[in-house]
Amino acid sequence: MPKFNFKIFLTLVFVSILLGSCSKTKKSSSDTEVSTSYVADNYTKKEVDIPMRDGIKLHTTIYSPKDTSKAYPIIMQRTPYSSRPYGENQFKEKIAPNIHMMEEGYIVVYQDVRGRWLSEGSYENMRAYIPNKTSDADVDESSDTYDTIEWLVNNVENNNGNVGIWGISYPGFYATYATVDAHPALKAASPQASIGDFFFDDFHHNGAYLLSYFRATSLFGTPRPNGDQPIDTAWYTLPDIGTEDQYQFFLDKGPLSNLNSFFEYDIKDRASIAPDAMTDDFFWNELKEHPNYDELWQSKGIIQYLKNVKSHVATMVVGGWFDAEDLYGPLETYKNIEKYNPENYNTMVFGPWDHGRWSKRDGRTVVGNYYFGDEISEFYQENIETKFFHHFLKGAGDKNSGLPEAYVFDSGRKEWKQYDTWPPNGVQKKEMFLSENQELASESNKVSGIQFISDIKKPVPYSEDVKSVFTPRKYMTDDQRFASRRSDVLVFETEVMEDDLTLAGDILAKLKVSTTGDAADWIVKVIDVHPSNTETNEEMQDHLKMSNYHLMVRSEVMRGRFRNSFTNPEPFIPNQKTEVNIKLQDVFHTIKKGHKLQVQVQSTWFPLIDLNPQTYVENIFKANEEDFKTQTHTVFTDSSIEFSVLK
Repeated sequence: MPKFNFKIFLTLVFVSILLGSCSKTKKSSSDTEVSTSYVADNYTKKEVDIPMRDGIKLHTTIYSPKDTSKAYPIIMQRTPYSSRPYGENQFKEKIAPNIHMMEEGYIVVYQDVRGRWLSEGSYENMRAYIPNKTSDADVDESSDTYDTIEWLVNNVENNNGNVGIWGISYPGFYATYATVDAHPALKAASPQASIGDFFFDDFHHNGAYLLSYFRATSLFGTPRPNGDQPIDTAWYTLPDIGTEDQYQFFLDKGPLSNLNSFFEYDIKDRASIAPDAMTDDFFWNELKEHPNYDELWQSKGIIQYLKNVKSHVATMVVGGWFDAEDLYGPLETYKNIEKYNPENYNTMVFGPWDHGRWSKRDGRTVVGNYYFGDEISEFYQENIETKFFHHFLKGAGDKNSGLPEAYVFDSGRKEWKQYDTWPPNGVQKKEMFLSENQELASESNKVSGIQFISDIKKPVPYSEDVKSVFTPRKYMTDDQRFASRRSDVLVFETEVMEDDLTLAGDILAKLKVSTTGDAADWIVKVIDVHPSNTETNEEMQDHLKMSNYHLMVRSEVMRGRFRNSFTNPEPFIPNQKTEVNIKLQDVFHTIKKGHKLQVQVQSTWFPLIDLNPQTYVENIFKANEEDFKTQTHTVFTDSSIEFSVLK
């Protein structure tokens, strides 16, 4: 419903990557619309330490408009990535969700969350929500947000009593968290690219460990030095793998246990914080000691608690269709708020973006090699985001915001659409079968098996680029021709489309498979094959052309042991035909007339995900070299893909 410091440098690099500033795009004139001194010229800055109910103080930065002739709403962001620059004479160049809101005038608040940077307390990576608090010692991100808002509305001058919250990625998780047991003054929340559950976002996908996020682990799992005291400089370093060829690096390293040494830190105030068999990184320990969806991961997820979103909080969930990090989170956040709180004002905005790209002003919108259009992020900031917060924090605040339920970008037609529901009314299920002769057919014919060898020494790469990344992004729109030409990638394709086919909603792959071993992963990719006469855009890598470009529209992995339960894994019975269902996250993409729809099926995707040994072990993080075996897999032709098609 509707000082050069290398650690600091690494942190700045991370933040830059997080917000997507490393993309190969043209800058637009909009980047110079606001002077670098605008914030200092028009805002006063104050830093305070706000006490929480258990006595812990959280470091908070408040930017207030110098014009004190009127009252302003408060718009806040809570972050584990630092509210820097610190010091009341040091200003950010830009504040608020976008430049329009910055110029319009808001009281803008940034806060270091509990246990991070200059805030007291101990940090927990995705702190678990406590639904039934019995004392002031029971604290979580919901109570910390509540206590912060209570202090702000009572102590910050010229506020109008209305508070909003926004955040991208991890700060988006805190924005979601704020809606649960929300303070009465919280009127609007926009979780953006929000983490929902670490077993399905970022570091896992359907139980498969995303090895490509390995270098990000220390960011979240390195303890603060000096007895966990507040600190204003980065205390963690990112692992240096010493090569640009991450595929070969991880292949040579072998089992995941060989990576433990990267998480043994030189902590000066103690010899070691780790018990036997544990590293010094508490997040890596969680990853390797909890391979299944057990109580640890279940407790950290926020999705299951969205039935407690308060009706006085309007929500606008924002995401990118090509967000490699957090696609599950925003989609499930929107859907669960909608499911449990049907009378709430709850909307979604999804555009042709990678992780957080909508917060930039790049002019041309490009993900990887693929160009989607001009000024798309700028349009969103001015006509959607600003409008949402203005209505609920400065305006009438009713459900007549002037925005639709779903503001979504068709990444095939390259245009915005507005709908009253998501998925839109008129969506029907269309089943297509993985047939022989590389055919994606509308009907199932004679059932047969198509075999391929999954060679543990030659896994399918997720990208043909030779580079090491902090987190992967561009692969989400990468040309998949390099994969389609491998013998261990099965290809199924329609004839050239005679009419447009609009995919709008989720996709379910219903595989029938077998393996000569007792463990395997399964990866399904949905691809838009472009015509040979498609014009090449200027951002394209030199060795590629748009002619016959295989655009990956959606993809997903299922760690086969979790096919029936993420909590209770089980092996395959060798050579026995077995059902493996894989839910692919929602898409909104038209396969246009003259294009082809293609599906690829494979069993390795390296090093995006870690290697499955292909023999069953209780914990892949503790597998030995001898556990890894080449196997032969079979996909049967009564396997199908169920699409959500908009008529």
